[in-house]
Amino acid sequence: MAKEIITEREADYSAWYNDIVKHANLAENSPVKGCMIIKPYGFAIWENMRDQLDKMFKDTGHVNAYFPLLIPKSFLSKEAEHVEGFAKECAVVTHHRLMNNPDGDGVVVDPSAKLTEELIVRPTSETIIWHTYKNWISSYRDLPLLINQWANVMRWEMRTRAFLRTTEFLWQEGHTAHASKDEAMAEARQMLDVYADFAENWMAMPVVKGIKTANERFAGADETFTIEALMQDGKALQSGTSHFLGQNFAKAFDVKFLNSNQKEEYVWATSWGVSTRLMGGLIMTHSDDDGLILPPRIAPVQVAIVPIPKPNEVVNEAVGKIMDELKAKGIRVQYDDDKKKRPGFKFNEIELRGIPIRIGVGKRDLENGTIEMVRRDTMEKSNPSLDGLADMITGLLEEIQDNMLAKAKARRAELTTSVDSFDEFKEVLENKGGFISAHWDGTTETELKIKELTKATIRCIPLGQEPEEGTCILTGKPSKQRVLFAKAY
Repeated sequence: MAKEIITEREADYSAWYNDIVKHANLAENSPVKGCMIIKPYGFAIWENMRDQLDKMFKDTGHVNAYFPLLIPKSFLSKEAEHVEGFAKECAVVTHHRLMNNPDGDGVVVDPSAKLTEELIVRPTSETIIWHTYKNWISSYRDLPLLINQWANVMRWEMRTRAFLRTTEFLWQEGHTAHASKDEAMAEARQMLDVYADFAENWMAMPVVKGIKTANERFAGADETFTIEALMQDGKALQSGTSHFLGQNFAKAFDVKFLNSNQKEEYVWATSWGVSTRLMGGLIMTHSDDDGLILPPRIAPVQVAIVPIPKPNEVVNEAVGKIMDELKAKGIRVQYDDDKKKRPGFKFNEIELRGIPIRIGVGKRDLENGTIEMVRRDTMEKSNPSLDGLADMITGLLEEIQDNMLAKAKARRAELTTSVDSFDEFKEVLENKGGFISAHWDGTTETELKIKELTKATIRCIPLGQEPEEGTCILTGKPSKQRVLFAKAY
């Protein structure tokens, strides 16, 4: 059945992605163009991702708060680079009331309800948060201030795709204040490491940690750090960013503090965030032509059990014992005892949903002291013994998690190419894709020209790489290091 409803990746990658979003019951379009409805199963995956990230934030000393959805327009005028970066994406509230249409049915905007100052639906919260921090910070004793919020934001998008690019999306945004430049920079780097840890060890999605170029930097930041992942089609996905904001927002909103020497100075700042875009990365990193494939650590259901051919007292009793043993190990398990559906239909549905392990239990299997088992990542079948089953499955879930990361790393290695000429760059980009490591002369002019000619962008300047003398692939000018190019979502 999956073969009939899911377009093959090789035939149409975009349609394949959309089919998985739809048929795995992750999300659907809403009546508002560019906005999506996240369905219960999709939201359960997001909740697992959110809860783990939230724990990691709290483990590094952060606390959660919440700031308003609506931001006075004047706030966005206070930091010039910031407003320029988001101006074209902002949704604006101009009135506060509707009225019955005097000319007929329905409602219209009440012209007498025009706001004195327009309000912006938050595209990000730096401005409202730094306005607030002015009232919270006066002394070095108030620092560091380590706050995160889980929220929705709106950025008006013309071309949208579920999870990857939507007008409204869910995210977290951390906003921290520090007494020194070094402390703020250490915070920005720490949160980049948290994101990379989560992406690799929970999502099984390998990432490259790097620095954005000045042209790709977050509006209002002095430095932007990024994690970049590579999808199965060879396109890159910016999966999380952490920004060193310097004193830009502190100066814009006049946030000062008395240091330990009783001298007044501006606060140093960071912001950092990941969003439901990670869901898109999850789908495109692991899934296949049969549907979604989920890493066990974030799968809402890790083991699905199906009775064969249908539920009966003997099978139900055995399944009850298996489930008790699995739950005692902390394994998320589900029993599909719906008598209206055939086992084959249930198997297909389990594959579509990407559940890591499927177990079939029948009377004949039980007589032999075994069960039928299939792991989703490889579709390998086995007939393990009921004895020690919970321990075996615990180990198998870890094996699946590790295998998924190893497979994604191997694919990224295969799709990462070093080139030394522009002709070679274009040939690799056209025929292979993936990350292309190449020399660049460091100018925005050259960066934009390469983008104009090829549609490839500099994804990042990788952290931790050794300096390497070379010449720019486009201009031939000197270069001291390689950068990663790719076409991107």
